[in-house]
Amino acid sequence: MRLKFSPFVKHDLAEIAEYISQDSPRHAVNWIRVLRSRFADIANQPLLYRLRPELGVDARLAPVGQYVILFRVCKDTVRIERVVHGSRDLLPILEEIEQ
Repeated sequence: MRLKFSPFVKHDLAEIAEYISQDSPRHAVNWIRVLRSRFADIANQPLLYRLRPELGVDARLAPVGQYVILFRVCKDTVRIERVVHGSRDLLPILEEIEQ
């Protein structure tokens, strides 16, 4: 499947890298690589992740450590919507995307 990204993802990754780099710049770089690798995994088999209708139409989550990747599948495209810490309230985050 094709992989697309919402405009939020670049900012999300930058925030994650900045936060982790406060303790270890090298670990921050490695963690961003892990997240990007998971994007490819999701694109290869997006239907492995269950629908989360409580978060929005066609919403799905992929956990990665303490973070979650919020995405949607539409026809032949996987769209990564956000990458956020799993402790955040996810419903307002997806509502923000839909506005």
